[in-house]
Amino acid sequence: MTKQIKDPVHGYIEVPTEILPLVDSPTLQRLHHIRQLGFAYLVYPGANHTRFEHSLGAMHLASLLCRHLGFGNAETRTICCAALLHDIGHGPYSHASERLIQEYALFSHDDIREHLKQPALAAQLDKSSVSQDEIAALISGNHKYAGIIHGDLDVDRMDYLLRDAHYTGVPYSNFDAERLTKSLAIASDTLVLNESGIAAAESLLIARTLMGPSVYYHHVCRIAEKMFLLACRNHFKDDIDAIRTFLTMDDVIATTLLLNSPEQITRDLMIRIRTRNLYKRAVYAGLELVDREHLPHTQNDIERIHIAIAEIAGVSPEQIIIDIPPLRKEMKMDIRVSSHHDLVPFEEIVPIITMMNTTRRGQWHLGVYAPAELCTRVGDAARETFALRCATKQHKLTGII
Repeated sequence: MTKQIKDPVHGYIEVPTEILPLVDSPTLQRLHHIRQLGFAYLVYPGANHTRFEHSLGAMHLASLLCRHLGFGNAETRTICCAALLHDIGHGPYSHASERLIQEYALFSHDDIREHLKQPALAAQLDKSSVSQDEIAALISGNHKYAGIIHGDLDVDRMDYLLRDAHYTGVPYSNFDAERLTKSLAIASDTLVLNESGIAAAESLLIARTLMGPSVYYHHVCRIAEKMFLLACRNHFKDDIDAIRTFLTMDDVIATTLLLNSPEQITRDLMIRIRTRNLYKRAVYAGLELVDREHLPHTQNDIERIHIAIAEIAGVSPEQIIIDIPPLRKEMKMDIRVSSHHDLVPFEEIVPIITMMNTTRRGQWHLGVYAPAELCTRVGDAARETFALRCATKQHKLTGII
């Protein structure tokens, strides 16, 4: 017996009866109230989809893939449970609060062992004869079939790229997930790609590259995220226990907490986010304008430059946000391609990865953000402090000779 759930991306999703109690558990239902794309709704009003529906979509693709690979009921059930539960470690606003996790070195959202020990969840997994350790290993990448959940062509990535494109309306994630799942195989307990799936895999790589600047790293999303983090820092003041509790909340409860913070700065920032009265770009410079030697490499260096910019501009430090993102990791495809009875590294067959990595490096930007009325002063101070190069301008010809 299965329950069918209508999904706008995949059509009908079948949930086996033995997994249904997991779907109805408080742990999974919490994900109904966590936006998949954090603050992207401020750019794309339709981006209100949640971690819950993404989890269902990942489970659906995992089920299709397990069926295609010929796995037995026990393996299929374990892998589908891992796909369903892979995001239960996310905090409010998804990846926005993950920055708090990284900043305070608390844990990774991929490490869900503690979450799996919750009594209701643990009892249901035991009832379904599903190992907590196996699920944790699949999600963290330490299982022989981890590539299905946590790999270069995993069901998590397939679903979120399709789903995010659907809800934002951007046209960059139109790859063939069905072809891709049907082109995967197992060789020596390792996930491999058949030659028939190379075009679909290339399309997924292109989608990953183009969705970055258009959605995931859009400057408005980054500004709102940085404002949210500044609000959190001012509210929690390094109280680790309070931060741990905060990370178990959903978007609504977390927002209410910060809107009622005793800290004026926190309340002001959250009201700005709620009313979309965001900071603006005082500086937004690509790698070609940045002297890498002048970029701060430690938190102390960032704070020193932050104070220097504030002093030069004559504004208070909380009115400035500095955003120095890490360079996007180079895409690597560890998966091998089954070609003429041989297993060949994907990158030897598909040279497009080199071009994609060049494109990704060009998407990096240093950002300095401030309230609109202060952007000129802050921008001048930031360009001086960071010793930014002047942008060259290409002028159109005014006539034809």
